[in-house]
Amino acid sequence: MTKPAVRAHSAETPASVTFQSVTKRYPDGTIGVDGIDLVCEAGKITVFVGPSGCGKTTTLRMINRMISPSSGTILIGDRDSATFDEAQLRRGIGYVIQNAGLFPHRTVIDNIATVPVLLGVNRREARAAAMELLERVGLDASLAKKYPYQLSGGQQQRVGVARALAADPPVLLMDEPFSAIDPVVRAELQDELLRLQREIGKTVIFVTHDMDEAIRLADRIVVFQRGGTIAQSDTPERLLIEPASPFVRDFTGDSGIKWLSLMSTEQIASSSSRLVSERDSLTPSDEWRLSVDDAGVAQYWIAPGQVEHTLATPCRRTFVVGLDPMRAALDSSLMSPAGLAVATDESQRVLGLVDFAQFDAAIHRYRSTAHA
Repeated sequence: MTKPAVRAHSAETPASVTFQSVTKRYPDGTIGVDGIDLVCEAGKITVFVGPSGCGKTTTLRMINRMISPSSGTILIGDRDSATFDEAQLRRGIGYVIQNAGLFPHRTVIDNIATVPVLLGVNRREARAAAMELLERVGLDASLAKKYPYQLSGGQQQRVGVARALAADPPVLLMDEPFSAIDPVVRAELQDELLRLQREIGKTVIFVTHDMDEAIRLADRIVVFQRGGTIAQSDTPERLLIEPASPFVRDFTGDSGIKWLSLMSTEQIASSSSRLVSERDSLTPSDEWRLSVDDAGVAQYWIAPGQVEHTLATPCRRTFVVGLDPMRAALDSSLMSPAGLAVATDESQRVLGLVDFAQFDAAIHRYRSTAHA
């Protein structure tokens, strides 16, 4: 009799993944993973990072038993993964890999519908659900009948995510899914994953070499070190503020700058006193000012003493208050000839300018909270 699939945990509720003294030892004596104890919380994004060969991908693949542990126990929810039928276990866990891994001979819609059909869902129903998933991952319905080779790399990865979500799994595994994508599309896919996670709240376990990506995505970061052991498992904030060892400190790199990626700009103060309309006649001033159009969108920097709009320097960087992190605000400041960051709302209407004193006050408030 076939054992029940992992979906027995209920697709409505994400499942935690727990490692209890898990070791992977290969026949030649090589240790892939050495006695790890770890809990990946239900409904959260846990990111595995570390140098090549440290065991992070091995750990990920032991969850769906693509690699079998030599000893120890892996629980999905409260059940030992070894008690599941292997094929059913894999069908019940979403899995996204680098370069998407789509079936080249199947259309986009049939790629997405693959697992539900294998689980016994009527093909018509599976395709209807797949169409909904296309929209959910930000793809147009017109792509449904195309083949993978007709899509861009970013589109293929979105299809890969949709396919992994098609059976509504309690756990989603992602093995360096964005590493082969160009930086702009990679950032878009990271944003898309975070948006999806806010909507569906899966247990996501994500492998990457990129510490910036880990900080951007993770609720918890697990740093592996050579020998297949865990150097530190912590929130991104704690990992950057209190590295557990010199290895973790060196691996995180410029942790102070990365910390800015975690800081919200929601409470940052700004001033609108230096904003001027493009229609206004300029009078000399000893301060830098910013001209805005009729919709309040940033246009040009106006230098001290300058009285002509046409000689002004274009405003090249802004940040959205509450949406972009402090790192984006700092970037806006550094790219400004005035050394001032330009704060906007989501419609790009300028709310005000942020000077160094306002930056310093916001960072001090965040530091006090983080160290509390």
